[in-house]
Amino acid sequence: MFPTAFIYSSHNRSEEIHRWWIVERALRDPNNKSVLYLPMSMGSQDSQEYSWGTFRWYFDFFRKWGLEPRNFYYNDHLAQKDVDLFFDWVINSQVVILGGGSSILGRNRYMSLGERYYGDAGLFERLLHQRQDRGLLTVGFSAGADQLCSTMMGAVEADSHDSHGFGLAHNIMCTLHHDWGRDASLKQSAAYFPQNAVFGLPNDSGLAVDQGFLDSGNIWQIIEFVVDSTWDIANEQFHIKTRQGMNIDHFYNDGRKWTFNHGDKMVRVMSQDDQFQGAWIVLSNGQIIDYWSQNYSLYPSIEAILASH
Repeated sequence: MFPTAFIYSSHNRSEEIHRWWIVERALRDPNNKSVLYLPMSMGSQDSQEYSWGTFRWYFDFFRKWGLEPRNFYYNDHLAQKDVDLFFDWVINSQVVILGGGSSILGRNRYMSLGERYYGDAGLFERLLHQRQDRGLLTVGFSAGADQLCSTMMGAVEADSHDSHGFGLAHNIMCTLHHDWGRDASLKQSAAYFPQNAVFGLPNDSGLAVDQGFLDSGNIWQIIEFVVDSTWDIANEQFHIKTRQGMNIDHFYNDGRKWTFNHGDKMVRVMSQDDQFQGAWIVLSNGQIIDYWSQNYSLYPSIEAILASH
C-alpha cells in the first residue's frame, strides 16, 4: 500500500514508522527524494528549531542514499519570495511532514500564509489535496496528525469553536500519545461525531490512509494500522505504549469498542453527504468482517467491496 496520508504518534524516531513508511517513500523516486518538515505548530523560533532537530538527526543518516531533507520556519515577517518558495516546496516535495505542537496554532499559520500573501486562506489545504490526488505522501506527526483529520481532536478538547482539519484523512479523528486512561474521551467523541471513525494512537503507532472517489460519487478510503515497537532505548520504554502491549483502540458511535492490531485494515465507503457509511475490517490474515454487524463478510476482497459501491 502506498498511502497518500500517514498520521501517527511517536515518542522518538522509531524505525518501522520513520524508515519504512516515511524515508523509504521519499527514496523510492529516482529523481525527487525530498522530504519537507514543517514545525509551524510550535510557537517560538527556538521551539521550531528544536522540533526540526528532533527529525534532522534521523534524516541525516539517509543523505548518503540521496535523501534531501528540508524545513521551513514560520515567522510574522516572511518576504513574498520566501512564501513563494514555501508553497513550491509544499507542491513538489516527495514527502511533506506537518510537525507537532499546537493543532490550532499550526492550522491557523498554514492558512494565514495563503490569506496574507495570496488572498486565499484555503490555499494550503487545497494544495495538500492536490498532492493526494497526485499520489504524493503527506504525513502528520502529533499535532500534524490532528490537522490532517477532518475534525481536530485537539480543538474539540480545547472547546474551540472551529475544529476544522484539512481532511486528507476524511471523517477520521484521533487522540495522539494515547494511553489507557483516555478511553472516555474517545468514546465521547465517537458519540458526538458519528460520521467520524475515532481512533486512539499510542506511541508508537499510526494510520496509513488512501482515499478517493468511486464512479458512483461515493468516497472510498482504505486505512492500514501500523503498530511500531522498534524503539528499544531502555530508559525511554515508559513512553512507548506499544511495547507495553497497547494497540490502536477504536470506539463505535454506539459505544462498542474494537482494537486494531498491526497489519489490520479498514475499508470505508461514504456518501458525500455522510448519509451512507459502509465499513469493513480486514484482519491481517485477510479475513473480512462487516464493521457494523461484526460478522464475517461475503465480500472476497477489498476490490470487490469497492466495485460494488
